[in-house]
Amino acid sequence: MTRALTLDDWILAGIALAAGLLAAFLSRAVLRWLAKHAKRTRWSGDDVIVDALRSVVPWAAIAGGAAAAAAVLPLTRTVQRHTNQALTVLLIVVVTFSAARVIAGLVRSVTQSRSGVAGSATIFVNITRVLVLAIGFLVVLQTLGISIAPLLTALGVGGLAVALALQDTLANLFAGVHILASKTVQPGDYIRLSSGEEGYVEDINWRQTTVRALSNNLIVIPNGQLAKANMTNFMRPEQQLTILVQVGVAYDSDLEHVERVTTEVVAEVMTEITGAVPDHEPAVRFHTFGDTRIGFTVILGVGEFSDQYRIKHEFIKRLHRRFRQEGIRIPAPARDVTLRQGGLSIPQQRGAEEAGDVSAARLD
Repeated sequence: MTRALTLDDWILAGIALAAGLLAAFLSRAVLRWLAKHAKRTRWSGDDVIVDALRSVVPWAAIAGGAAAAAAVLPLTRTVQRHTNQALTVLLIVVVTFSAARVIAGLVRSVTQSRSGVAGSATIFVNITRVLVLAIGFLVVLQTLGISIAPLLTALGVGGLAVALALQDTLANLFAGVHILASKTVQPGDYIRLSSGEEGYVEDINWRQTTVRALSNNLIVIPNGQLAKANMTNFMRPEQQLTILVQVGVAYDSDLEHVERVTTEVVAEVMTEITGAVPDHEPAVRFHTFGDTRIGFTVILGVGEFSDQYRIKHEFIKRLHRRFRQEGIRIPAPARDVTLRQGGLSIPQQRGAEEAGDVSAARLD
C-alpha cells in the first residue's frame, strides 16, 4: 500500500462497486425481457444465446465494478496484480461455462432440426461441451502463469496409455460418431436388428444407443455392435411405407366384384383412419390358387411403422363386415384327417366291414 486509505478512496471504491452491481441488475432485467421475445421465435438458438448471456453479462459487470474499485484504491502492485488476476480467472470461468452451454445448446438445436424429432443425439453435445471446458481450463492455467506446454506433452503421452486401456470405449465413441455422420440412424428412427431387437432410437451418446421398444421398454445397444449389425431402418429413405395384408376368397366368388369391394374398403380406411396415407392408391393383387381359396394381397400405405397395427386392425374389421354384406365368402381352412384302428386306416376298415371281415364302428 503506497499511502493510507482515505474516506474518498472508500467512497470512490463503493461507487465503482455499486455501479457494477447496478449494471448487473439492469442487464439481467433487459436480458429477461429479451428471453421472453426469443421464446416467440421459431429458432431455438436465440433462446440458448440469451440464456447464456444472462449468466455472463451480470458477472462481467460485477467483475468490472470490482476491478474499478480495486483500481481507485491505493494498493501495492502485487496486491493489484493478484486482484486483477483473480477477477480475470473468475470472468474466464463464467465465460467458459456459458460458452459450453451456448455451443452445446446450438449443437442440440442443429441435431434436432436435422433429424426432425424431439430427442437429440447427445454424443455431439457432450463432445463439444468437453472441448470447450478443456480449452477454458487451459486458458485459466495460462492466466495464472502456469505453462501448459508440459501439461500438453504429458497428456499426449498419457493419452496413448488411456487409448490402449479404453479400446472398447473409444471404439463405441467413434462408432457412434460414424453412425451419426453417415446418417444411417438418427434419433426417432424405427430400426430392427438381425438379432431381433427393434424399436425407436431415443438417443445416441458417446458409448451406447438407447432404443425404446413398442412395449415402452428401453434396449441399450453398444455403438460398436450397432455399427456392425445387419439392420433395417423403417424411416429411411422415407418415413411412409407400405404393408401387405393377405386375404382369400372362395372359388365361386366373382373376382371383379371382390376387387371392387376391397378397393372401396381400402380407400375408406386410407381417408378415415389416423396414420394412413390419404393419397395412397388402392392396390389389390390376386396371386394364388390355393387348396380352398383364391389368395390375393392388399397393399396399404401407412405414415410410419407403428401406424400399421391400427390400420390393419381397422381394415380387417371393415373388410370382413363388407364381405358379409356383399355375400362374399371367406372359406375356412379344410384338412383331411385319416384315423387308424388296429393297423387299418378308415377307408380300409370300411372296406373290411362291407366284406364282413372286421367289425368296427363308423367314425364321422
